[in-house]
Amino acid sequence: MTRQRPPILLATIAAVLFYAPAGMGSPQSAASPSTAALDPRIEKLVASVSEERLQQLLQKLVSFGTRNTLSDAASTTRGIGAARQWIYDELTRTSPRLQVSFDTYQIPAHGRITRDVELRNVMAVLPGKSPRRIYVSGHYDSLNLGSAGQLAGNQGIRGSAAPQQERPGARPQAPGEDTPSQRPSGDPQQRPGQDYNIDAPGANDDGSGTVLSMELARVFAQSGIEFDATLVFMTVAGEEQGTIGSGAYAKKARAEHIPIQAWFNNDIVGNSHGGDGTIDSATIRIYSEGPEDSPSRELAMFTERVAAEYVPSHRVRLMARKDRFGRGGDHNALNAEGFAAIGFRESRENYSKQHGPDDTIDGVDFPYLAQNARVNAAAMATLALAPPPPVVTNERGAPMLDRRPSGYDAHLRWNASSGAAGYRIFWRDAWDPDWQHEMYVGNVTDFIMPHANIDDQVFGVAAVDAQGHESTVSVYAR
Repeated sequence: MTRQRPPILLATIAAVLFYAPAGMGSPQSAASPSTAALDPRIEKLVASVSEERLQQLLQKLVSFGTRNTLSDAASTTRGIGAARQWIYDELTRTSPRLQVSFDTYQIPAHGRITRDVELRNVMAVLPGKSPRRIYVSGHYDSLNLGSAGQLAGNQGIRGSAAPQQERPGARPQAPGEDTPSQRPSGDPQQRPGQDYNIDAPGANDDGSGTVLSMELARVFAQSGIEFDATLVFMTVAGEEQGTIGSGAYAKKARAEHIPIQAWFNNDIVGNSHGGDGTIDSATIRIYSEGPEDSPSRELAMFTERVAAEYVPSHRVRLMARKDRFGRGGDHNALNAEGFAAIGFRESRENYSKQHGPDDTIDGVDFPYLAQNARVNAAAMATLALAPPPPVVTNERGAPMLDRRPSGYDAHLRWNASSGAAGYRIFWRDAWDPDWQHEMYVGNVTDFIMPHANIDDQVFGVAAVDAQGHESTVSVYAR
């Protein structure tokens, strides 16, 4: 990525002697692409995120009354059918460069889906020069489980909003837990006689992530930048019933070998005032599936580094777990199919304004939501301009890392990335969660660090283009 290097990541060259194989050139003299300045095109793109448009979009979205997955799909003014058609039409109006479509599934009755239903994700594709894809998403469906919302479930009150296990498949039964038929109330979404058309404004959960994705579709389509990667702006349905829409798409993407490089999921990202009285409008949390060297963790760390450069007033807080305790979101459905995906969550939640009638637009802080959109935009734009990350495994999936030639060295190999002008090596102590050192090694695909113990250190490599845009780090890990 185009950025100035934080001091913690500067390699102490004098501490290690480096050797490059014959014909590979000298890393000591390799000229690194410029990192002295940020890319002005990305700066302009980030700055073009509009608080006013986010508010206008959200005002319209909540005007449909409810967006429950099982609400009225025939009305043109209320319910999920009207909402998804408006999203489709609005994305179509945004730019002729966007390819807008419904991603449709017929979902049979099961679990929280209490009757057969047609589910439609809405997606807008901005074609790039390559087929690799980078996604941003929010879920547009909403939920009303009672006046206390999610807070009742947090307090252990049965018969109200139980903690949502929003992940693919059925909710697992905890040891010693009653089955739904044994509980007095069971899962509130599986009770008979529910009124799916009651008000469920869903302004923050997840109107905030929905309009963030829609606004970024405008920002990227109107930027005039020709991106290498194809960008996809997606609003998904069925999240509140167990990531149904994202899960269906993830399974299709895996079956059809759709090249998803990264997925940025935004769910509950517009509120800065916690229900316990705390206020935080300067940070955003990112959750990512482990272990520590997974592609999702590398995507999260990449986003933190990019945000620090392009949105320095807004800090990313990295969370070393797949989501909040006992909860989940659409990024988990992508993780389940093997894709790199991360989840953005506001830093201070107000649970009484989730899954209830009080999740209204007055609870959304639009300057805060805009900052979260800018963090997404900076990371997505950098990834989309950078080369794809290097492949560091062989045809059998084993890391191309050994101890040659002496038996004590760190010998790194990788496959060349399309569009790369050079590569940057990263390393850290095996106990440390983030990179401690880095060094630009030039346009080579083979590198040796004498006396560097591959048992004690973790290594990775990123691809860099001629303008200094840098990919995520590919890690040598089993």
